[in-house]
Amino acid sequence: MTALTLALIAGAVVGLVLGALGGGGSVLAVPALIYLLGFTPAAATTASLIIVTATSLTALYAHACAGHVRWKPGAAFAAAGILPAAAAGAAAAHVPQTVLTVAFAAIAALSAIKMLQPAATARPKDGGVRPGKAAGAGAALGTLTGLLGVGGGFLAVPALVTVLSFEMDVAIGTSLLVITVNSLSSLATRSGTAASLDWALIGPFIATAILGTGYGKRIAAKVSATHLQRIFAMVLLAVAAFMLADALT
Repeated sequence: MTALTLALIAGAVVGLVLGALGGGGSVLAVPALIYLLGFTPAAATTASLIIVTATSLTALYAHACAGHVRWKPGAAFAAAGILPAAAAGAAAAHVPQTVLTVAFAAIAALSAIKMLQPAATARPKDGGVRPGKAAGAGAALGTLTGLLGVGGGFLAVPALVTVLSFEMDVAIGTSLLVITVNSLSSLATRSGTAASLDWALIGPFIATAILGTGYGKRIAAKVSATHLQRIFAMVLLAVAAFMLADALT
């Protein structure tokens, strides 16, 4: 199987997961780029940021048209992550490859565990917004995006629900704005790395990922979201275990 074919398949899978679950698919992009397409961990995180940005922008447009994006609070949440995302993006080039891989495996495992838990529904008891916690959550998400090249939707959505009292559909839509801003901030510090990437593989990856989101939404309409999440979580745990074993042996 050629690298181009693998890129097309991997992109489609990432898109399907994003479309079906509203997040989590980008966590598969980095291991796919490393183990299927031969990217180094550093190059894979940069390429993943490009893929995340493209797919998030596409999904953001659809959610905005549906009225599921709160621009002002979303922009404020995203603003807290801009500098951390940029700083983490610049630091990623100096982090040992093994450390990046282990850190990513840990985040993938955390993502899987989050998906196996009941959806976050808690709201602030007083019904108000907590600016300090919102800023802290935004900064943490920016750091994660910048360093590891993941969108972090599995962290952003619960944060927007619990800290900013967003409804779930609005939290998903607004998280795409946050993810896009953080990804672009991190990419701004990785322009040198991005120029040397294999665009002949990244381009098709992005194209099928975007197409896959549409089909993923159709799957979500027919299959229980909880069932889909559990299946994906188990796959993600296996991927995390494989990456961790590979990095430590």
